[in-house]
Amino acid sequence: MPKPPDMFDRDREWSELTAFAVDEGPEATMAVVSGRRRQGKSFLLDSLARAAGGFYFCAYEATEAESLRRFGEELGQYTGSIAPMRFDRWEQAIDALLALGKERPLPVVIDEFPYLARATPSLPSIVQVAYGPRRPERLQSRARLLLCGSSLAFMGKLLSGTSPLRGRAGLELIVQPLDFRQAAAFWGIDDHRLALLVHSVVGGTPAYRREFVRDDVPADLDDFDAWVCRTALSPRSPLYREARYLLADESDLRDRALYHSVLAALASGNATAGGIAGCLERPTSDITHPLTVLQDCGLVRREVDAFRKNRSVYRVGEPLIAFDHAISRPKLPLLDRGLAEQVWETSRARFLSAVVGPHFEQICREWVAHFAAPETFGGMPIDVSYGTVPDPAAQTSHEIDVVVRGAVGQDNGVLLSLGEAKWDQVMGVGHLDRLRHVESLLAGRGIDTSAVRLTCYSGAGFTDDLRAAETKGEVVLVDLQRLYGGE
Repeated sequence: MPKPPDMFDRDREWSELTAFAVDEGPEATMAVVSGRRRQGKSFLLDSLARAAGGFYFCAYEATEAESLRRFGEELGQYTGSIAPMRFDRWEQAIDALLALGKERPLPVVIDEFPYLARATPSLPSIVQVAYGPRRPERLQSRARLLLCGSSLAFMGKLLSGTSPLRGRAGLELIVQPLDFRQAAAFWGIDDHRLALLVHSVVGGTPAYRREFVRDDVPADLDDFDAWVCRTALSPRSPLYREARYLLADESDLRDRALYHSVLAALASGNATAGGIAGCLERPTSDITHPLTVLQDCGLVRREVDAFRKNRSVYRVGEPLIAFDHAISRPKLPLLDRGLAEQVWETSRARFLSAVVGPHFEQICREWVAHFAAPETFGGMPIDVSYGTVPDPAAQTSHEIDVVVRGAVGQDNGVLLSLGEAKWDQVMGVGHLDRLRHVESLLAGRGIDTSAVRLTCYSGAGFTDDLRAAETKGEVVLVDLQRLYGGE
């Protein structure tokens, strides 16, 4: 089944969905598709239904009776019925979907499934019963039911634990944002520095280019500041309020003010649970649950220290939220008055240090995990994280931005690389000497560093001395050109 010509990338997702939709298996099957809003899930599934001649129904917030009425109307139009179909219960509606697949494998899509389940909490159980292993309606159907939703917290629970649908799905697909390389291509930005700056603001969400800024792409680096002011900082742009609406998509969030405060504390540099609690002047126990829920929503990620497994940090997982809490929210009264240029002039330095710097470090970790060749580090990277190494003699500790463990031959968990990342700083031999010192500290603790390759990641370049050290094989250098186009 060919991918629609107007669909950018999503090759893997399209391949998995089409394979599921046309599977010639003898019984009805079910899939769960999730992902944050604006990633293109509905476009994918609507395109799938159109290409395969299937049925697509998109729910919205409504009562059970209204949803069933709409469902019957749209199903009647699909089947060519003279009058709208009428359903009193969802049991009848699900059976009607199963009946569509009696002749051939057929995709049937229920989009925004959480809206229906909110009005009818028993709906997952109704689907479970409809897909009973020995139920004739299922055995005689080859309908390929796809349940889709944007609430990651809800969809994540749909197949887990004691959920009624646990074990029922033949496919679980999470539609992720575009990675930083795909995002640069999608935005049509060839300048790698500009691409990373834009990604630090909007991340890899496709809709932010098309619907939110109407294809307003910064012309060059000199246009970036003006672009931020006319999009992310402009009250006239939908992008201006989007970060605040992302939390509204999650129905499980009750005290949204607390969740916003947690995100603000993270954006201010408080990365540990204790630091966040201290910033909010609350006991740590009060923020444990919000952090867990924000992780389930994909808005926060937890990273475990590579050298201190009992220590972890939390980072904002959505660039637009990091930008909003670091730059926009502290100056909302001024921005609402249309003073974007003045706000940006006083906030640009903070943007580079508090937003772009940490984002660049994360991009470097993603490059190692997804794009670096095994030859780069002498082994296959498996685990990529950050790490802190204590230095008792100096009464301090050293933070390592990129710690790489991987496989060398039959050995797993080998320490392959220690790396430092600097976005706006030309790196020199001093940075290499610091990594050498950390390597010696680890060796002194009995950690095997024989396979370690020291690595410098820079968005501003390297000195000639450091380039000479690379030639001698003493360091691996990764610049923007390599991040966006190399291995």
